[in-house]
Amino acid sequence: MIAKMSGMNFAKDFLKAHFQGHMILKFADTVTERILNEAMQNRFDLVFMDIYMEKENGIDAAQKLRKFDKDCLLVFTTTSTDHALEGFRVRALHYLVKPYSDKELDMLLDEISQKISVEEKYIEIPSASDSLRIKLCDILYAEHFKHCIHIHCTDKSEKSVRSTFAEFVMLFDDGDNFFVCNRGIIVNLEHIRDMNGNEFVLDNGERISISRSLVKSAKSTFGEYIFGRRDLH
Repeated sequence: MIAKMSGMNFAKDFLKAHFQGHMILKFADTVTERILNEAMQNRFDLVFMDIYMEKENGIDAAQKLRKFDKDCLLVFTTTSTDHALEGFRVRALHYLVKPYSDKELDMLLDEISQKISVEEKYIEIPSASDSLRIKLCDILYAEHFKHCIHIHCTDKSEKSVRSTFAEFVMLFDDGDNFFVCNRGIIVNLEHIRDMNGNEFVLDNGERISISRSLVKSAKSTFGEYIFGRRDLH
């Protein structure tokens, strides 16, 4: 997750261009207790923070963040470098001194992209109470029944959210390596160990049935995925 804390209106488009679809973007005007509690529950990968905020000093907010998160990348936006030493103590990655140019910001985001694995894409599923955020690589498969999507994960957990299957499938892009193999079932090709007749065998041993009408397409899609993956190595 990326959090932008105050003073970064200029950078919103850059953040979206670099990370939209790969991470959940959150924009807030100041660092509140609610934001810090959220950061504790769902760790941020990257935080842009203004040193001079209306209600709190960015260095103080960063110190609170570092008490429970030592790893997120922290970028300060500021009008001076007076707090450089304090920024070093909270392990700031970079100081973005205002006014900064498109080129400066672009170079910084390229550096950040190298440090953060943008390949670990997320989906976010809206629900009545709260949204469910989950990494694609953590999903084995998902199935739809009783008006809910039941997502089976690599850690053996099952996450459920009320949604139609069509709405859920729309969250995935063509390059996400997910395949609808049966009515109301979508499977992650990354976790398929083998294809046996009209079944996918997952790397945890589970077997997922393939619709008879989709067997040929499933075989072709799985084969293309396997060969494509070999080409990357």
